[in-house]
Amino acid sequence: MSAPFVSLHNHTEYSFLDGAIRIKDLVARAVEFHMPALAITDHGGLFGAIEFYDACMAAGIKPVIGFEAYVAPHSRLDRSTSKDEHSYNHLILLARNETGWKNLMRLSTIGYLEGFYYRPRIDMEVLRRHSAGIIATSACVAGAIPRALLDGNLERAKQLAQEYLVLFGEGNFYFELQNHGIDEEIVA
Repeated sequence: MSAPFVSLHNHTEYSFLDGAIRIKDLVARAVEFHMPALAITDHGGLFGAIEFYDACMAAGIKPVIGFEAYVAPHSRLDRSTSKDEHSYNHLILLARNETGWKNLMRLSTIGYLEGFYYRPRIDMEVLRRHSAGIIATSACVAGAIPRALLDGNLERAKQLAQEYLVLFGEGNFYFELQNHGIDEEIVA
């Protein structure tokens, strides 16, 4: 028997201008597909976390709380970018336990209060301080590792992967594979 599928990268109506599904509808689909667990990973924050938690618990599904972080390439305090540089990379962060939940709240808050530059950004400095209890994934094509791979920089991708593995610990960092029909997601 195969293991059940669990969707760990989902944007709800709380992912402003990006999420298309309401939490109650997302949870209903998870029930329909017999998912034992489901994650919320809205962009930059945890605004839907409580609503999501309550909906999952009511449906008998294990809620996995997280968000898709915007990670500044240098410092979250840096408000400048060159024309050849992105002002942030995506990184999925999921709470593994209560410590992780508390760290997610800290990271989201820091992103809004200290790192806001078009988006609520964090950086590697705060990730190092608040990585305990968190599971991370490489995110979509806007993640640092996928961007390095798309730029043909395999060494940079390996360096970033190693950095995340050390930062989050063994068994707490994973690569995401996605296929939404976007050419960049299909790398030969």
